[in-house]
Amino acid sequence: MTGRFITFEGGEGAGKSTQAALLAERLRAAGIDVVLTREPGGTPGAEAIRALIVEGEPDRWTATTEALLVNAARADHVARLIRPALAAGKWVVCDRFVDSTLAYQGAGKALAAADLLEAHRFATDNLWADLTLVLDLPLAVGAARAAARGRPDRFDRLGADFHDRVAASFVHVAHQEPDRVRLIDATGDVEAVAAAVWRAVEPLLP
Repeated sequence: MTGRFITFEGGEGAGKSTQAALLAERLRAAGIDVVLTREPGGTPGAEAIRALIVEGEPDRWTATTEALLVNAARADHVARLIRPALAAGKWVVCDRFVDSTLAYQGAGKALAAADLLEAHRFATDNLWADLTLVLDLPLAVGAARAAARGRPDRFDRLGADFHDRVAASFVHVAHQEPDRVRLIDATGDVEAVAAAVWRAVEPLLP
């Protein structure tokens, strides 16, 4: 039996990591074998590339270099972790995937979506999630949460206009691909958001 692939998307401070972990825990309680992972990262090689992507000054890389680094990390992640897990019948829950590339390097940094999609197809052999959950949160709230975490990364320090474009991209994909993408109101407390996430995931359950 082939597993299921679920991705979480959204801007900074939206609660993706928290909700991904809660979903993985609930799926395990339901008897499902789950792999919880993240992007960029998820394998030793991809985590090494992640450090290059998120650390340093905001202008450390050109947009094109950044997109290539993201896809290099993703290629390793998919080949070494995600596809083997799915083939073994496991469910994979991933904090970010290709929609973040389209939002951050595409809408945010003006790279053409067609070029990013072609790179994604090459890096992953055209792997897409069965379900993508976009956590939708006002930018000011997300920025405050991200600031409270401390240790801002390169993306945290980009301007409000950049994050406006990123947020708009996530909402756009939710409207454009309703069969794959669900928009989740992330303004409630952790339990309320988790309940909305579970409602979206329930139709995939065996």
